[in-house]
Amino acid sequence: MSELPQIPQPIPPADEPRETQIKRLYMRSIRRGIKEMDVILMDYADSKLREMTDGELVTYDALLAENDHDLYQWITGQVETPPTFLDMISEISAHMLKDGGVLTGN
Repeated sequence: MSELPQIPQPIPPADEPRETQIKRLYMRSIRRGIKEMDVILMDYADSKLREMTDGELVTYDALLAENDHDLYQWITGQVETPPTFLDMISEISAHMLKDGGVLTGN
C-alpha cells in the first residue's frame, strides 16, 4: 500500500438518511483523483449502490477513503487487497470485466 498520507475524510452524521448517503457515495465515486478510478467506480456505483445493504454501504464508504492508486492496484490484481475490502474489490473487478472493461495486472 501507498506510504502517502491520507487526506482526512469528513465524517458523515450518524443519522444520515440512506438516500443522502447513496448520493454522497455516488459523488465520491465519480470525483476521484485519477480518471481510471472515476470511470471504474462511476459505472459500479450506477449499478450497485442502491441495492447495497447498510453494511455494504459502510464498507464502500471506507473503501472510497483509500488512495486511488492503491484502489487501482487492488482492482487490477497488481497487489494483494486487504482482507477488509477483498469481497468488494472482487465484485468491482468482476463488474468491470463483465461490462467489457480491460484490467491488466502488468
